[in-house]
Order: sequence, then structure tokens, then C-alpha cells
Amino acid sequence: MKKSHVGLDKYQPLRPLGEGTYGTVYLAIHKDTDERVAIKKMKITPAEAREGIPSSAIREISLLKELSGHENIVRLFSVHYSSGEINLVFEHVHQDLEAYMRDHPVLEAKKIKDLLRQMLRGLSFCHAHRILHRDLKPSNILIDKCGTLKITDFGLSRQFITPSTRPLTVNVVTRWYKAPELLLGLKNYSTPVDIWSVACIFAEMITSNPLFCGDCDIDQLQRIFRTLGTPNETTWRGISLLPGYESQVKSSNTYNPKSFLKEVLKMEGHGLDLLEKMLPYDPALRISAMNALKHPYFNNG
Repeated sequence: MKKSHVGLDKYQPLRPLGEGTYGTVYLAIHKDTDERVAIKKMKITPAEAREGIPSSAIREISLLKELSGHENIVRLFSVHYSSGEINLVFEHVHQDLEAYMRDHPVLEAKKIKDLLRQMLRGLSFCHAHRILHRDLKPSNILIDKCGTLKITDFGLSRQFITPSTRPLTVNVVTRWYKAPELLLGLKNYSTPVDIWSVACIFAEMITSNPLFCGDCDIDQLQRIFRTLGTPNETTWRGISLLPGYESQVKSSNTYNPKSFLKEVLKMEGHGLDLLEKMLPYDPALRISAMNALKHPYFNNG
């Protein structure tokens, strides 16, 4: 691992910023230059220390180094390792999308389009490098003072192969942004899980409310079904083979007809068409990040 030429003692901690997937993030300032940074402190247990650097930390660091340089991915400046902890020094970005939406309850259509375009650019770059983010949500989307969006927190990210043949854990993605195939136990998943998350964020920017806000995984599925209709083999080829199909879909006494997103979200035109292309039940039918960027929704402005 390449060591930084700047020691961690050059930074003065200021205040906590929040919790990342595998560590606490806090704001710090460089004592000589006054540059503000975000430092992610990852604690290492004695057992992990005996084995060296934890694989989760190595994975996150290696993925960040591979993605470094894209304007819509948060920049990793340096890595500092000592017994007991690893510190990752990132650029400090003004606020996350969750806070931004709280400060701006009604986003202008032009602003939504700009943020979505940047989000898809960052995600397309990740997917082109065969990296799944697996935890896209407003608090993991940062926005600087110039309006530049940056995807952060790659603690749950993984590299993938095509076609997807390696089983992966379904214990990823915050519930409200979790694709239905994960909720039903599919382990051979790929980039469409990230597209679903982006679609949920897109809808939330439009309405200022989460699209599907379940209290538990079962409730999350039912909320999705009530809006998009109860899926079957016609709308989702292969659903009957998923681990959770019998208990979560077939056994349900309620059949939900498909609602129209136009009515649910009070939107129409190219924006509605793009959202619908991001939300098919069948992951194979979901638009890719690269193709989404070519959608007519982005043609004007």
C-alpha cells in the first residue's frame, strides 16, 4: 500500500460528520494549509490486526484508487495505517443529497436533471470498471458548493464479472433503495441493483419523499407491489425461481394491479419515461447507466 507523504498528525480533527459503512467519518483541517478534509476512521480488532489489514478495508481502498480522478466520485487523498486503525483521508464535500433536499424541499426540474445526470455519470464510470456500489442513497451522494455531485462510501462495493455467476450477499443496500431481486434473495445480481437505487433517488428528488419507505423487508416489498403491481412470470421472467417467491409473492392473499407512476409522482414526459425504464421488475430489462445518459430527458439542458 502506498503511504502518504503527509502524516496524519498534520490534521486537526474538528467534528464528527457521520457513520460510514465500516467506520466513523469526521471533519479535519490541515494544520499548515487550512484545507478541510473528511477522515474515515476504521477500527481494527485485535484479531484482525493479527491477520493484517482487514479485507473490507483493502477492498474499499483498492476500489477507490481505481475510480480516483472522476469528478463524480469522491477523491481519496491518502491512507494511514497503524495498529488498531486505518484512516482514509478524503476531500471534504459541503453536504450530502439528503441534507440538500432538506434545505431545498422543492427542487427545480433543471436542478433534478443536473443532479441525476451527474449521478449517472459517476455510476456509469463505476460500472465500466466493473464495480457495483451496492449502497446508493441520498446520504451517500455528496454535493459541493459549486453543485458538483460526488458518489461516496464504497464500503459495500464489489467488483463483478459478466455474466454474473458468483453468488453475492443480499445484505446490501439500505432498505428504501433496495431492488426487489435483493429483497427476494437473488444472489447472482449485477448493475441493475444500482439502477433501481438511482431510480428511487430520482423519484425522491421529484416528490421530496421516499418512493418506497418500508418498515421491514416484507413491508418494503408490499409497498413496491402496491405501486408497480404484484409481479409474475409475465412481468418478471424467472421470479418463481427466486428464494423468496413462495413466501413473499405466491403466498400473498393480495394481488395488486399496477398503478401509473404518472399519477403517483405527478410527472409526465421524458422524465417519467426514463424513470419507468429504470424500474422494471426484471433486472434484465432495466436501462443501464450509460444508456440512461443518452435518454431524451437529458437532451435539453
